[in-house]
Amino acid sequence: MPAENTGSTTQNHQRQAFDVSINVATDQVGFKCYDDDGRLKRTGTIWTASAHIITAVIGSGVLSLAWATAQLGWIAGPTVLFLFSFVTYYTSTLLASCYRSGDPNNGKRNYTYMDAVRANLGGFQVKVCGAIQYLNLFGVAVGYTIASSISMMAIQKSNCFHSKGDDSPCIVSSNPYMIAFGVIEIIFSQIPDFNQIWWLSIVAAIMSFTYSTIGLGLGIGKVAENGKIRGSLTGVSIGTVTETQKIWRSFQALGAIAFAYSYSLILIEIQDTIKSPPSEHKTMKKATFLSVAVTTVFYMLCGCFGYAAFGDSSPGNLLTGFGFYNPYWLLDIANIAIVVHLVGAYQVYSQPLFAFIEKTMAEWFPNSKFITKEIAVPVPGFKSFKLNLFRLVWRTIFVIITTVISMLMPFFNDVVGILGAFGFWPLTVYFPVEMYIAQKKIPKWSSRWINFQILSAACLIISIAAAVGSFAGVVSDLKVYKPFKTVS
Repeated sequence: MPAENTGSTTQNHQRQAFDVSINVATDQVGFKCYDDDGRLKRTGTIWTASAHIITAVIGSGVLSLAWATAQLGWIAGPTVLFLFSFVTYYTSTLLASCYRSGDPNNGKRNYTYMDAVRANLGGFQVKVCGAIQYLNLFGVAVGYTIASSISMMAIQKSNCFHSKGDDSPCIVSSNPYMIAFGVIEIIFSQIPDFNQIWWLSIVAAIMSFTYSTIGLGLGIGKVAENGKIRGSLTGVSIGTVTETQKIWRSFQALGAIAFAYSYSLILIEIQDTIKSPPSEHKTMKKATFLSVAVTTVFYMLCGCFGYAAFGDSSPGNLLTGFGFYNPYWLLDIANIAIVVHLVGAYQVYSQPLFAFIEKTMAEWFPNSKFITKEIAVPVPGFKSFKLNLFRLVWRTIFVIITTVISMLMPFFNDVVGILGAFGFWPLTVYFPVEMYIAQKKIPKWSSRWINFQILSAACLIISIAAAVGSFAGVVSDLKVYKPFKTVS
């Protein structure tokens, strides 16, 4: 009898231990699958976040930096580049601190830039932020469509120059290339969300380093070929351009550099892909420092060696302005890399806008099957693709509109300058500063508050100057441009 009781007790202990182990395992699985907000566990790291940032930052903007440096000269050019990098890094760290409201480790998450503004500032500023952010994202899509078509044209023209000679006209239209880029983006735009394009960002980041390195290498080679460093301390000289053109172009150069560093508008969305622990803002600050440091080195090298190679005649686009003609195959590789990069960068910038529209429509029409229903489409060798009809229709229309606008106004430097000027102050400086002040409850008129306001005011003046210069460039270009008929 005692032996039977002992055996029974032992079995009960074993069963209880088994039940406990099952519960622990279940809890662990649950912990692994979901974050503190009930959403699927985020898997992003400092490396994936850096890849997203580099994809966004080292974009087509790097190609105009030699031209921008030429407008400003050897003193102001590198100085402005460094100042923009410092301001971008600093304000990005402020913005990263606003990902969670209240406690930086366990506070409520803000999934988008607008959510962060709503949580910290609220009111009318949310609408202003949303309008600026999404209009800027739309503009970036237009700018990238223009840049990609220019690179595809450059491939055809470099092959033409190689076979027919550098003095051949080699007339090429940009419209077919813009349409082709649009078709590609329609396909990639059906990727549902940011988390599922990490691989596209990594490929795009590799491509950005590829063409930046080629541009840098060709610049160094050109300087060696010339046997001297071209350019002057004050930039393009009066006589080459008029005094008025010198002022407008200098202002436009500020916009081009601002555009080259513009990624704050998607920083929160990138941060929302990062796993924790450690705290997301700590990882994001490290990713920001790494990315901005790497891109600044590239920018300095590309801008300075491009200017050293060509001086006052630095092309608006380093790899497509045909300051270089040979080796033609290397130029082709560089421009192919640009196109591949821009395919990914277009998606990185467009996904927050896609998500906003789709979330808004789902809230407005929760019972609409057209908006909410997902159809499983079998893909051989892979899991089924979830097709949403509203996503298919609206994203396709978005790409078509950006393509048509690009065909109407294919001015690379002007569009880059406008986008940089329009987005830099409000999205990179004003909102991050104001949100940080509100979150940390920094007293008004304290020395720290005053310093923040001085920084914001200085950047506002720079943005206004850049916008004026870029719009002046557009007005000048429109005087001689005929929509849909321009070839080059």
